[in-house]
Amino acid sequence: MKTRRSPLILLNTTPLLLLVLLSSSIISSAESTTPPEKINTVLELDESNFDSTISAYDYVFVDFYAPWCGHCKRLAPELDVAAPILAELKKPIVIAKVNADKYTRLARKHEVDGFPTLKIYMHGVPTDYYGPRKAELLVCFLRKFVAPDVTILNSDSAIREFVEEAGTHFPIFIGFGLNETVMSNLAIKYKKKAWFSVASDFSDDVMVQYDFDKIPALVSIHPSYNDHTVFYGPFEEEFMEEFITQNSLPLAVPINSETLKVLKDDQRKIVLTILEDDSEEKSQNLIKILKAAASANRDLVFGFVGVKQWEEFTETFGANKETKLPKMIVWDGDEEYLSVIGSESIEEEDQGSQISQFLAGYRGGRTERNRVSGPSLLGYISSLIGIRTVYIIVFLVAMLMFIQHISKEEPLRVGTRDQAEPATSSKAESSEYRPEDKQD
Repeated sequence: MKTRRSPLILLNTTPLLLLVLLSSSIISSAESTTPPEKINTVLELDESNFDSTISAYDYVFVDFYAPWCGHCKRLAPELDVAAPILAELKKPIVIAKVNADKYTRLARKHEVDGFPTLKIYMHGVPTDYYGPRKAELLVCFLRKFVAPDVTILNSDSAIREFVEEAGTHFPIFIGFGLNETVMSNLAIKYKKKAWFSVASDFSDDVMVQYDFDKIPALVSIHPSYNDHTVFYGPFEEEFMEEFITQNSLPLAVPINSETLKVLKDDQRKIVLTILEDDSEEKSQNLIKILKAAASANRDLVFGFVGVKQWEEFTETFGANKETKLPKMIVWDGDEEYLSVIGSESIEEEDQGSQISQFLAGYRGGRTERNRVSGPSLLGYISSLIGIRTVYIIVFLVAMLMFIQHISKEEPLRVGTRDQAEPATSSKAESSEYRPEDKQD
């Protein structure tokens, strides 16, 4: 005889069954949303855990390295220093590395073309990283990747904290009394080059500090150069973008290997002042006058460089320790520069008037065209990036010719790791370490 279960019993057990299922669902959901473990050291990835790590963390910075690469060896301790700092951010960044010389299939999949190749994966999407590699600056650059496009500031203290946390490497743009939507498109476009925020509540003290007397106002700040500029509109995207691009550089730009890389993206002519020593007091006084001139001539970039600081660069414009300095020219960033007739150098007296006379002569066409005696701006950048590659090529060609000369029977393999390393070790170790340095 079959036993029939009472409908009453089924009815009574239904709520219990639903409760069990609901609890199970909640536990499962909680487990699936548990944040991944905080990683404050450099992870070692391979083909078995690469994809799962990229999926588990929102932001992963990956160093594709080779154990024999000199640049990679110098980068490794910098990553060790940066890893615990980046792990403590509100939006943590995990640092990982892949031995691309061993896991070649993984390297090919991620388009590794030299060592080290650096990429940041944001929600699984890779972006190549070409920024600095020293730990302090690496942290500054990577923080930009995870910051909001536009930060909302609601108090004087929030403004102060934002400026302090932004650091000194990037320009800062604060829209006082502006709506977030007005800046959002430009903030996304220039996110890797500047910090953007809008302040909705602030005191008169802030207005005095940043030197604006009405709202809305867009203020650009260069903390490392103690520069700030105010824009009162019109607040249409076209005009705002012009202000942002013109103020992405300080009023007077110190010319060095890093600023040359920034200048290559700027289409304006460069008014270059060549000084004997840009750290001297008289040079600093002249730089203040250059800033005033730059503020009134935003269609030009004003830069300065000292012969003492970079004589190799200044010699391309015919300026060295024997030249009468300061000297001003207008450089197109390419193969040519202009001298203004009658304003070849600047005397110590009334330098402001002499600079005005120089600019008037340039705009009036009273110029003499000259060719640089060295590389163009792009040539300088290329030389800064690739000089060691040239040494390697010369070495390998010489070895090829030598071996062909002594033997025609033994096949020659050119460009192997064992051949390349000795050619670069002494140069790479002694030369200045630059961000784009790679070994093939």
